Amino acid sequence: MSVMLLLSVQTAAVADNVSYMDTEQFVSLFFDEEQTSFRYNDTLPCIIDFYTTWCGPCKMLAPVMSELSDKYAGKVRFYKMDTERERPVAAFLSINSIPQLLFVPVGGKPQMLKGFRPKEVLEAVIDEYLLEEKEN
Repeated sequence: MSVMLLLSVQTAAVADNVSYMDTEQFVSLFFDEEQTSFRYNDTLPCIIDFYTTWCGPCKMLAPVMSELSDKYAGKVRFYKMDTERERPVAAFLSINSIPQLLFVPVGGKPQMLKGFRPKEVLEAVIDEYLLEEKEN
């Protein structure tokens, strides 16, 4: 299934190491030029925070994501995507509750995590799933 390029919102930094992602950027990061193959096209893993401006748990997650983006700067890319502004992507990914986090490893299968989670839980997911820094 192809995501149409319906919206073109200028990219703006949401926090120091967290960037706003629009539909056009999503398509360029996750699809080939023909928009037929879904695959991640970057050298660092990423996390996309799907949110809306009116969501209480989303507001609670924002400072956590900012802290994590500082901690993992240069190792993981952090993005935010407003599901009301970027409806084509939200529909494509069947985002039906917020917040939702999409964890995308390089060369691996993306995984979705629904709902607010404490920073320690997110750190464990980043270390074990995105960076493969499992403790022995």
